[in-house]
Amino acid sequence: MIGHEGAERAFLESWQGGRLHHAWLLAGPQGMGKGAFAERVARFLVTHGIGGDMPQAGLDDPGDGAAGRLVDAGNHPEILRLARQPKDKAKELARNITIEQVRQMIRRLHLSLSLGDWRVIIIDAVDDLETDGANALLKTLEEPPAKTLFLLVSHSPGRLLPTIRSRCRTLRFQPVDNDVMTAWLHEMRPMIDVTELRAIVAASGGVPGKALALIDSDVAAMEKRLLAIANSGDPENRLREALARDVGGTSNRARLELVIDIVPGLLARLARERPVEEIAPILAQWDRVQRTVRDAVRGSYDGAMVGFEIGNCLAELAPRHGQGAR
Repeated sequence: MIGHEGAERAFLESWQGGRLHHAWLLAGPQGMGKGAFAERVARFLVTHGIGGDMPQAGLDDPGDGAAGRLVDAGNHPEILRLARQPKDKAKELARNITIEQVRQMIRRLHLSLSLGDWRVIIIDAVDDLETDGANALLKTLEEPPAKTLFLLVSHSPGRLLPTIRSRCRTLRFQPVDNDVMTAWLHEMRPMIDVTELRAIVAASGGVPGKALALIDSDVAAMEKRLLAIANSGDPENRLREALARDVGGTSNRARLELVIDIVPGLLARLARERPVEEIAPILAQWDRVQRTVRDAVRGSYDGAMVGFEIGNCLAELAPRHGQGAR
C-alpha cells in the first residue's frame, strides 16, 4: 500500500493508547485504497484484541492465527460489510446501499460478540447510503454498542450529513507526491518507459488506483496527441475530429476516461511552461473542461461530443503568433 502511512500511524496510536474512537471516516479521492485500509484495520482488530498497553505492532502484524484464517476466508463473524449489491442476477450494482441493509446490520449489533474483543462495520462507500439509511446509521453512531468500530469510506465527505461527520474521527488520504508515486510505479514495473512513466504520474493526480488503471493505456501517446492540439490550435479541425472518433461510442469509453484523466496534468504542465500572461486563459479552459465533464457525467452523453469539446478547449490555448494563431 502507498499513501497510508499517516492514517496507519494515527490509528495505531489511538489503539495502543486505549482511546480508540468508535467511528472513523476514511476520506479522500477514489482510488487511494481507503477500502483496502479499512480491511487492514478490521483484520488487525479482530486478531489483536483490546489494545491499551499492549506493545506497539504494525497494522499488518498477523496477530491471532485462527482469527486471521477466518478473515482470509471471508468468514470472520465479527466483520460486517455494507456496499451496493448487484441488481438481481445482473452484474450492474444497485444505485444505493439500502435502508434494509442498514437495518440488518443494526440487528446484528444487538447480538453478543461470538469471537474476539471487537466487531467491525465497514461501509464502502458511506456516500452510497439512501437518505433513510444515513439517518438510521446516524442513530447508531450516536449510541454505539460497546467494542464496535465503524469504518466509513467516503470519496465525497462534504456530501455526507454534517451530523455523521461530527460523530467520526476523520482520516484524510491525500494524493501521493509525484516522486513517491514515480518510485513506486518504477518498483512495480521496472521496464516501463520513462516518458510513459512521467505521463502516468501526471495523469494519475497522485491517486495510486488511477495510476494502476493507466499503466497499460499508452498515456504518453494520448498526451502527445492532446498537446499537438494545444500547440497548433488544429486550424483545420483534423486532430479534434480524429480524437472525437477515437473516444466516441460505448466501446471507447475507457479511452475517453483516459483523455479526461490526462487533461488536468497537461493543463498544469502548460501553465508551468507558458508565459505568466497565459496562465489565466489556461485556468479558464480548465474550468470549461470541468463543466463539460460534469455535464456529461450527469446525463446520457455522447463521448465523441465530449472529446471534441475537450479538443476545442485545448485548441484555444494555441500560441497567438505564427501559423498556430486562432
